[in-house]
Amino acid sequence: MQAKAAVLYGKNKIKVSAINLPEIGEEELLVKVVSNSLCFSTYKAATLGEDHKRVPNDIKENPIITGHEFAGIIAKVGSKLTDKFIVGDKFVLQPAMGLDSGYSAGYSYAEFGGNATYCIIPKVAIDLGCVLPYEGEYFANASLAEPMCCIIGAFEAAYHTIEYDYNHYMGIKKDGRLALLGATGPMGIGAIDYAINGKVKPKQIVVTDINQERINRAKTLISEEYAKERGVDLIYMNVSSNNATQKLLDITNGKGYDDVFVLIANSQIMIQADNILGRDGCLNIFAGPTDKNFQVPFNFYNVHYNQAHVVGTSGGSTGDMLTSLTLSAEGKINPSYMISHIGGLNSAPESILNLEKLQAGKRLIYPHIDLDLTAINDFEELGKNNDLFRNLAVICKKYNNIWSEEAEKYLFKYFSFDPYKLD
Repeated sequence: MQAKAAVLYGKNKIKVSAINLPEIGEEELLVKVVSNSLCFSTYKAATLGEDHKRVPNDIKENPIITGHEFAGIIAKVGSKLTDKFIVGDKFVLQPAMGLDSGYSAGYSYAEFGGNATYCIIPKVAIDLGCVLPYEGEYFANASLAEPMCCIIGAFEAAYHTIEYDYNHYMGIKKDGRLALLGATGPMGIGAIDYAINGKVKPKQIVVTDINQERINRAKTLISEEYAKERGVDLIYMNVSSNNATQKLLDITNGKGYDDVFVLIANSQIMIQADNILGRDGCLNIFAGPTDKNFQVPFNFYNVHYNQAHVVGTSGGSTGDMLTSLTLSAEGKINPSYMISHIGGLNSAPESILNLEKLQAGKRLIYPHIDLDLTAINDFEELGKNNDLFRNLAVICKKYNNIWSEEAEKYLFKYFSFDPYKLD
């Protein structure tokens, strides 16, 4: 069948193109993609092209479909999978396959990715349990289960020790102090949400940024009062001043932080993170550098005498994704806090290539809709001359200007798009 997809065919080269999907094999699935959220990792793949570890060397001749944070409807089931999957069922993809090749959806395959109207999920992904059932009706939150699972995985990967015990006790420290550095972007907002509402709560969370506008927006999404009601002392801090590191330490009375997450791959922030670690402090390098030779000084005195340690995480497990879906379904977390823009497949190429320039939240792509990338904050102004945005503005205001299931359903209705209607 013919589908449309935003494909990568060289460094900084993405286009929406018609693609021909072959008949699926007996152990493959044809799926209709309903939503795909854009990840900064896709930007890295686009800028590096063939030099990216997950991207094949022949994308000029065989472009790959971009996007890996997607959810949708099963459209066709291979003959050997009919006991496991049913046409019409909803699904969400867990893209972290852990293959030796590094290959993954959205980076490596000509027929398997989220920025597409339809795609084919191959046997290897199915065998690894990457196709998860989705019981909800809100596709945006299904797509966002992937970035949330990366956050959950990072929290799970943190660890602490007891001197001379020689065991690692996994997870952030209960009732400890948590610093989230550079954390008012989409992943930072998700991390704040999970830190407050996850299974292990710190007693204090300090969130930093150098942009007051982003800090103010984060406060409107997750306020200090909201955190306090849940037993957590939440502090937002602008660290643009010269003595920011000392101010961060002063909050802890000089003891430092039990857990520090770095959400921007910046050398100065990495050094600051090192300097505010407390005894047995765990530093998580959550933001992935694009420079393979990225190095910064590190205090190894504290490694030896204060048990300071470092972990780095990328992606999350299937269990982490199931946790995200469960918490979202229960209303304990709201991944939609992360969304700042929506658009159709036509907007995907430019949106991906401008991810670094446009400092905002997650961009959500609806592949079956033709819509330029639009900020939720612009709905009201655009709505003065446009029925779609006028009504979306009214809906979003009901939810503190946050994208929602109601907004998604209205969008589908406006464009006469039925997720369950299969071509």
